[in-house]
Amino acid sequence: MWRVRRELAVFKILGALACAVLGVYWYLNADVRGVILAVPATLLVGAMAVRDLLAPVRLAADESGITVVHGFVGRRHIPWDRIEDVRVDVRRRFGLRGEMLEIDTGDHLHLLSSYDLGGASCTEVAALLRRRGM
Repeated sequence: MWRVRRELAVFKILGALACAVLGVYWYLNADVRGVILAVPATLLVGAMAVRDLLAPVRLAADESGITVVHGFVGRRHIPWDRIEDVRVDVRRRFGLRGEMLEIDTGDHLHLLSSYDLGGASCTEVAALLRRRGM
């Protein structure tokens, strides 16, 4: 079972609160541009924090298949025989290396980052999934 780290969810909550406080400050000082920046930032970071609280487990594997988060907080169970491919997409940009775990079921492509996997390497998770059920 791979879940989002709780510490990062707490940082998102604190970030949303900080954006809200800045928005109120800018509103009281009649800074319209600041309010225009703070409101969407508060909503976006707050929504990300709510998702982390409501659906902390992003990927789970057992004998019957895997369960992945689908949509905002929904879950979808996928039997092993419906999984067509598990691969890792590696990209380099601005000197940084990014990995995304791709689980292909034919009709859906589920993408998970290292963040979604609690800091685990996407390459290691893909290898484990391949050994376990494919």
